[in-house]
Amino acid sequence: MVPTVPSPRRPLDTGHSSDFGHPSHASRAVRHWYENELGWPTVPGTPVDLPTGLRFDVLDAPVEAGYAALRHLVPGSPVAVRADRMRILVAAGSADELPGLLDWLEWGALALDLRAIGEGGRIEAPLPPGALAPGTSRLAGTPVHVPAPTPVPVDMSVKTSMDTAVDDSQGAAVWLRPPEPGCEVEPSLPTLSALGGGVGGAPDLVRLVDTMATECHRIRLRRSCAQPLALS
Repeated sequence: MVPTVPSPRRPLDTGHSSDFGHPSHASRAVRHWYENELGWPTVPGTPVDLPTGLRFDVLDAPVEAGYAALRHLVPGSPVAVRADRMRILVAAGSADELPGLLDWLEWGALALDLRAIGEGGRIEAPLPPGALAPGTSRLAGTPVHVPAPTPVPVDMSVKTSMDTAVDDSQGAAVWLRPPEPGCEVEPSLPTLSALGGGVGGAPDLVRLVDTMATECHRIRLRRSCAQPLALS
């Protein structure tokens, strides 16, 4: 009997165009982008996580509260979204300041859906701009245009575009305002030291937190009003 010879395997495609098409390729490509393009450290393991407390801390809040705070950010200040959460990068050390800052702003006594992730923490690494998430049919990490800071509400078409991107990425974190390779991120991050600073400097962390806390409280009130009254 002539032994059956297995068909030759198709060689693995190591081209850049397919780096994001397979989970293992995607992790390597994502890690390479952060470490080599941005110079940011990553946490060993899969999926790729970014450590907080080194280059930046993170404010995590509902997307609605985050949108209200975007007007306080300069264009180069990175912002990411994951599902219904927004993650705004702030200066390292800001997480330690948040409890005292909320007390000073008279929000400390309320349970707000606002938290800070600082030293010793980590966040999921958002997909690099233009990265194709595994199993998706279109670019999920493409940055979404956000209008210049303005006191009027954010255009709902922008929110719709962002929501579509998040849905297509199957829950993966994506950049709404991505960091730019070759640019230092620290000067654009909100910080307490910017209080009363000049135009063009780092955004003021106090105004950012106050706006997000206000919107978190409004969300909490709306949810409470939407609950059916208990029958006596």
